[in-house]
Amino acid sequence: MRKLTFGMNVTVDGYIAAPGDDLGWSGGEGPDSSPSDELFQFWSDRVAATDLSLYGRKLWEAMSPHWPTADQHPGATPAEIAYARRWRDMPKVVFSSTISRVDWNSRLVTGDAVAEITRLKAEDGGPMDIGGATLAAAAMRAGLIDEYVIVTHPVLVGGGTPFFTALDSWVNLNLAETKTFPGGVMLTRYETRR
Repeated sequence: MRKLTFGMNVTVDGYIAAPGDDLGWSGGEGPDSSPSDELFQFWSDRVAATDLSLYGRKLWEAMSPHWPTADQHPGATPAEIAYARRWRDMPKVVFSSTISRVDWNSRLVTGDAVAEITRLKAEDGGPMDIGGATLAAAAMRAGLIDEYVIVTHPVLVGGGTPFFTALDSWVNLNLAETKTFPGGVMLTRYETRR
């Protein structure tokens, strides 16, 4: 059985995006932001270690215009080139009922996301990451998330898209790792206690 991890940059008040889908606080999700080199390398290493990445539509639409060709942009750093190649080569599944086509080593699923994620988890293979608030919330409510990687940035945004969703019952976690990055950014990694 494959392990499923939900990991994102998060504000101290628990949001993955500020109102209006603003990611400017995160220093890491788009072409105009700049995380610390160490944090960028952390995310790049996660991509390299991921066998399959599951994307919700909004996160897919944020990532896919930039990363497939970022290694060809003038001034791309060696770290950006490595990340772009890793991202492009990594198999991806995009869940959406509103888009009709995906590229870059990806396939589109328009049906029941929970059923497909359950099927993918039951397969043999390496670890899977899930990204996007709506998709991750469905997997969270279904009890499919095995690990949470929370990279907390020292900022309060007061609202937006929450990392966690409302749940029907508690999910007990075990702390597996903590790490501090430059700028007061803190990684906490939790494993779901089963």
